[in-house]
Amino acid sequence: MLAEPLMIVIRTILALILLFISTKILTKRSLSKLTYFDHIAMFTLGTLGGNLAFNVKIKIIYFIIAMTVTTVVVFLASYISLKSRSLRKHLAGEPTILIRNGKILENNMYKLQYSYDYLIQQLRQEDVFDISHVEFAILEPNGELSVQLKSENRPLTPKDLNIKTNYEGLATEIILDGKLIENNLKLNNLTKESLNKELHKRGIKHIKEVAFAAVATNGSLYIDLYKD
Repeated sequence: MLAEPLMIVIRTILALILLFISTKILTKRSLSKLTYFDHIAMFTLGTLGGNLAFNVKIKIIYFIIAMTVTTVVVFLASYISLKSRSLRKHLAGEPTILIRNGKILENNMYKLQYSYDYLIQQLRQEDVFDISHVEFAILEPNGELSVQLKSENRPLTPKDLNIKTNYEGLATEIILDGKLIENNLKLNNLTKESLNKELHKRGIKHIKEVAFAAVATNGSLYIDLYKD
């Protein structure tokens, strides 16, 4: 009686391991950046993984072969598409202009079966509430909308006002989940002693109280505590 449930548990764990390996090999992009070809590959692998877990009538080796072949084919197609623009166009698709100089291109909307409601929604997500302010709106292959405002409607920047700004760079994590990242500490010319001294100044007795801490390029220290 226990043989079949135990087999399902084993097959489920194996399916998760294989799916993790395949996904790790195929892409490091976020889900929002995947093309429709990537999505098809993920759905195929997911279906194979689900069947591997529950369809005990089919041998495990068959699923392993199918998932391996799928992963290899998708990996090779992605690699070749980097070398071939025509193949990349077919696999990933092409950007499509939906608005040019404040005018909606109805023909392109119709070809993509793209509704006006959805266009307006995506424009609002880009903080654009007036189509006449848009120079170009381009639908990317991953479904995101890229928007370029007309020059007179773009927000002012320090450069427009001839204001010089300092280099900001990226903040460096030095404490994560209550644990010290020693390599990053050294990169910022800090020591454990100087860090502990700064923590004590802020009433923090132990690093384990800190959920996250980072050093900005200007030397300022940002700290987030678990008890916040």
